[in-house]
Amino acid sequence: LISGRGSNMSALIDATRNPDYPAEIALVISNKPDAAGLEIARKHGIATLSFSQKAFETRDAFDQAIHKALQDNAIELVALAGFMRILTPRFCQQWLGRMINIHPSLLPAFKGLDTHAQALAAGAHAHGCSVHFVTPELDDGPVILQARIAVLPDDDEEGLAARVLAEEHRIYPEALAMLADGRCEAMKATLSNTALVSQA
Repeated sequence: LISGRGSNMSALIDATRNPDYPAEIALVISNKPDAAGLEIARKHGIATLSFSQKAFETRDAFDQAIHKALQDNAIELVALAGFMRILTPRFCQQWLGRMINIHPSLLPAFKGLDTHAQALAAGAHAHGCSVHFVTPELDDGPVILQARIAVLPDDDEEGLAARVLAEEHRIYPEALAMLADGRCEAMKATLSNTALVSQA
C-alpha cells in the first residue's frame, strides 16, 4: 500500500528479482490515483489499483474496499510503504500478523509524523528506522528489524531523512523476507494472544 513515489516499494520490488527471495509483489494499491509509485509498479508488470477516499462515506468503507481487493487478488501479506493514512482497527485486526510497516524512527521513540524533526528537537544522539507489525495502535506493533545511525552535529532534517531512507531501503526487504519465510512466528503468536485478550 502506497501514497506517493513508492521508494520503499521499489526497494521491495528490486529484492524480489532474486529468485531465492521468498515473496513476490503481486499488487500495489494506492489511496492517491496520481501516486508516482503506481506507474513504477506498472512498468515492472505489477497489477495496480487506486481508491479515492472521497468515493467512500466512511473510513471503514474505504478500508473494507481495500480488504476485498486484497482478498480477491489472493494477497497473503501486506507491506505499508509510505501509505499516509491511519487504518481502522477492524482492518488492522483482519490483517493482524500479516501486515507490516516501515517507520522512520527507532520505535518506540518518535511515533507519528515528522520523526526527523522530533529527533533533532529532542537532541537524540541516535536515530533510524523500524519495521514493525501493524496493530490498531499507531506505530505500536512488535518490531521485526531496526537500523540505527548516529545523529551528526551538523544534521538537519533533510540530511538526516536521506540517511535514514537509505537504511529503510536496506532493512525493509530483509524484514519482509523474514515474515514470508516463517522467521516471525513467535512474534505473530504474541500478536494473536494480545488480540484475544483485548477482545475478552
